[in-house]
Amino acid sequence: MLSELTEAMIVNGVVLATVLATDHGPARKIGPARLLRPVIAAAVIIPLFVDRPVTHGTGLVVELAGIVAGVLGGLAAAVMMGVYRHPQTGRPVSRAGVPYAILWTAVIAARAAFSYGSTHWFETSIVTWAVANQVSVAALTDGLIFMAIAMVLVRTIGLGYRASRLPAPAAAPLSA
Repeated sequence: MLSELTEAMIVNGVVLATVLATDHGPARKIGPARLLRPVIAAAVIIPLFVDRPVTHGTGLVVELAGIVAGVLGGLAAAVMMGVYRHPQTGRPVSRAGVPYAILWTAVIAARAAFSYGSTHWFETSIVTWAVANQVSVAALTDGLIFMAIAMVLVRTIGLGYRASRLPAPAAAPLSA
């Protein structure tokens, strides 16, 4: 069985690689595969890495805070992407530049630093806090996983919504 730290780092790496590979750059097609891939990834990640979410107390608050942070991060990411119709094909596409890549890298780096720090730099402090507040290691890990999944899903929902709201493509001129 993998350690909680290893699990968190795997999720971090998968999220960052997937998001940058599919989003960074100009004229990225927005189609069913691009919109379904994050949903499928979430469906795979949750049963693999989330054993039993906490349903009460401070552990639940930690998990919900992860979701809220993910929603806010996903909204920020969605705003940083341009969505438009490709001039040649008329199909919806997106573009995401360096600021978008920096946002995702910073968020994932912060998550990784927290995960690593909780076992190497400030382990005593976090254990003391967790015991005092009855928060399990699993709840902390789940909060980080929920944050990653919420961020990706909200970004994807925003992308799909914005693509669906684009004006219809201009009609091609009739040839004589």
